[in-house]
Amino acid sequence: MVDTHTHLHFHQFNNDRNAIIYSFEENSIEFVVNVGVNLEDSKKSLDLSKTSDRIFCSLGVHPHDAKEVPEDFIEQLEKLAKDEKVVAIGETGLDFFRNISPAEVQKKVFVEQIELARKLNLPLVVHIRDAYSEAYEILRSEPLPEKRGVIHAFSSNYEWAKKFVDLGFMLGIGGPVTYPKNETLREVVKRVGLEHIVLETDCPFLPPQPFRGKRNEPKYLKYVVETISQVLDVPEAKVDEVTTENARRIFLEVKE
Repeated sequence: MVDTHTHLHFHQFNNDRNAIIYSFEENSIEFVVNVGVNLEDSKKSLDLSKTSDRIFCSLGVHPHDAKEVPEDFIEQLEKLAKDEKVVAIGETGLDFFRNISPAEVQKKVFVEQIELARKLNLPLVVHIRDAYSEAYEILRSEPLPEKRGVIHAFSSNYEWAKKFVDLGFMLGIGGPVTYPKNETLREVVKRVGLEHIVLETDCPFLPPQPFRGKRNEPKYLKYVVETISQVLDVPEAKVDEVTTENARRIFLEVKE
C-alpha cells in the first residue's frame, strides 16, 4: 500500500515516530508522501524524508497558513524542491470552512503554487474544504502540471468528483470512507472506480472507523482498502495493486 498523505513530522508522533517508520515493511507500506503545510514545516517534512527510503516529501503552504507567507516564499519552495526526495507541491488549496486566511490571499497563494508545480513538473496535493467551486475554477483556468496530482481527502459528491477526475486529478480516499454515515463518499468510490483513486491517511488526522477519536497511522490504510474492496466488490489485493500503481505513476515517475 502507499499512503499518499502523511504528517509524520507532526508532534503527535514525537514518542514513536521511528518505530512507525521501521514497521512500514511489516505493515505492507511501500512508501508514504509526507506533506508540509508551510515553509518551516516543509523543511521538517523534507528532513524526515531523508531518514528512510520509504518516505518522500511534498512541500507547500496550506490555505490556513497563506496569510503568513513571506514575499519570497515561492523562491524558497523552489529551492527546497530541487531535492530528489521532493515529489509534489502542496498541501495547497482553499479552505473556506474556517477562513483562517482571507479568501483572496488563499487564492493568490494557491495560484502561485500551481505555477510552481507546473514549472517544476511536480504534481499538486490539493486541500479543498467548503470551496469546491472556487478551487475548481482556479484549476480549470490555470495551466496545470502534467501529472496533475491529488485532490486530498476528497469529501464532496460524485458530480464534483467527476469534474476533478475529468481535469486529470486523482481522488485521495482515506478514513472517512469507512464512516457508517458516509454513503456519499462510498458512492463516489463506486462510480469513479479504482483507476482514479489513491489511498491516504492524513495521519495523525481522520482515522478509520475502528479508531475514531484516536491518532491515525499509515498502517490503518488496511481499513480503507477493506472498505473500498467491499464497495467495488473486488479483492483487497486488487485495490492495493491499482492504487499503489496510481501512486507510483504520480509521485515516483515525475523526475525521471
